[in-house]
Amino acid sequence: MGRQYPRKGGVMKRSVDFGHVQVLIDYDTGGVRCLIPTELAPSIAPKASWGSTEHPAGLTVPRNAWSSAAAAALACVLAVKAAGRKETAMRRLIYAIRTAESTTTHPATPEQAERAVLAVRRAAWFSPARTACLEESAAAVILLAFRRRSVVWCHGVAPDPVRLHAWVQTGDGALAAEPASTLLCTPVLMIGDTHD
Repeated sequence: MGRQYPRKGGVMKRSVDFGHVQVLIDYDTGGVRCLIPTELAPSIAPKASWGSTEHPAGLTVPRNAWSSAAAAALACVLAVKAAGRKETAMRRLIYAIRTAESTTTHPATPEQAERAVLAVRRAAWFSPARTACLEESAAAVILLAFRRRSVVWCHGVAPDPVRLHAWVQTGDGALAAEPASTLLCTPVLMIGDTHD
């Protein structure tokens, strides 16, 4: 897990050093910076890419069953993101994830977690707003919390090229409907179970 910096006025920053690049994430503002070590200068620091999943989002309608609860969970996430200033959307989303996780009483099974992610993906296909891994994973947490089931929400970084990804896994580390490339990500922030 990445290095955590102390909070200053509510700000939470984390850092991951891959050797060739250090990635700084400000979870208060959603800002990301990539720093190149001075011995590698004058390299230009890469920009981080948000989203790195390999599922065919937007290309075909997912075949899993429609769920009005999944649509409601996704609508909740989109409302949280839109409810205030864009600069604080990440902070609000993390607070919503933590709040949802705090209401759970039992861990989700890998099958329950996977069904939740797939149901959210199906609902997201019809969403008029941007829905990528961040929104999808947060909605899956909320959907499972409706049923008092807990999972671990993860946000991580893959190093080359630098890309950010959010996903859901069970407490024992089983990925929920994720491609194998997710294992290349270093978790930076984990919410739920005992990781928060």
